Amino acid sequence: MPRPRKPWFRKSNKRWYVEFDRKQVNLGPDRNEAFRQFHELMAKPKEERRPRKTAAIALPEIVDHFLEWVHRNRSADTYEWYRYRLERLCMLYPQMAAERLRPYHIEGWISKYELSVTSRRNYLRAAKRCFKWARRQGYLKEDPIADLEVPRAESREVSLSQDEFNRLLTFVRNPELADLMIVTWLTGCRPQESLIVDASHVDIENQRWVFRTSQSKGKKVTRVVYLNDEAMGIVRRLMLKYPEGPLFRNSNDQPWRTDAVNCAFTSIQDRMGKLTLKEEGIEIPDRDIKALIPKLKTTRIRNGRTVEKSDADLRHEAKRKLIRKLVQSLVPHYSLYALRHSFATNALRKGIDSLTVAVLLGHQDPSTLARVYQHLNQNPQHLLEQARKATA
Repeated sequence: MPRPRKPWFRKSNKRWYVEFDRKQVNLGPDRNEAFRQFHELMAKPKEERRPRKTAAIALPEIVDHFLEWVHRNRSADTYEWYRYRLERLCMLYPQMAAERLRPYHIEGWISKYELSVTSRRNYLRAAKRCFKWARRQGYLKEDPIADLEVPRAESREVSLSQDEFNRLLTFVRNPELADLMIVTWLTGCRPQESLIVDASHVDIENQRWVFRTSQSKGKKVTRVVYLNDEAMGIVRRLMLKYPEGPLFRNSNDQPWRTDAVNCAFTSIQDRMGKLTLKEEGIEIPDRDIKALIPKLKTTRIRNGRTVEKSDADLRHEAKRKLIRKLVQSLVPHYSLYALRHSFATNALRKGIDSLTVAVLLGHQDPSTLARVYQHLNQNPQHLLEQARKATA
């Protein structure tokens, strides 16, 4: 998106910039000097306003160019997904020339965070995508992290039975979130489908959603999601309330966003975990709290100012972190995708043929079902029942 015609400060590399004719001019770190250069440039004829030549483009500048491209060409959620991760990279290496970046720099960056295998993979993917784009756009002659290895994603094996799903709903405080969860559970739709569906996608006569090719995953075929009577009842109610725009919205009538849904599931996990701790009489040992306190930051930002944390603040933060870690070990982190996964698993266990399940899920390649849900092959009871049906 175009920048306003005045200098702005880029936090990632602590420099002032101004943009002329879609070219960014580095005005340096000092504000007064930056504005002096800005007024000097404004006084020149338009054709003489040129960015200063630099020996090498900085890593934060590559990231900014990439994020601006993502902002123009991809969804808001995609932009935020990249921004969150790449800005953390820039904060660690604000002065580094992009061409000097190496895989060990990326590994050092990721090692500073406690990440799951999937989260680690996402950080690596974000960096790889940015620099691959920069090379293709001509910002760099070569991709400096082309040889960076990205681990395989963890398989998603969180699957709920009907009783488990019913219990999960008892921890949902937001009826709007419950609507979204129930429809996902009953249809097996993708989160990217339920979060954008609106009244124009609903085929009432055939009880289904129909997404154009341009809106479907892979953008190759039309995507159809079928609704049973309960799901259709929820959709009809939401269509009356929201004849235009996304059907699934939060309590503030704002469309659900991926991050907001994930935060809501994290809150559910916390409530379930704390109840488990209470029921089992588990408490955090005082020695563990005292051992963690020295590892915490002693300051925080409040109203733009750095302030010292009190002893009570540090103790509360340490206890909260320990409880969170314990909760994560006791209760799975559910998600909309876990509900989709449960739909497929339960359908296969009920004897619905794999081709039909693949069509309901929107898989273009039916073999995907066999790869993703191969854990059913490890269920002896399920396989025994199928063997009996085959010989009945």
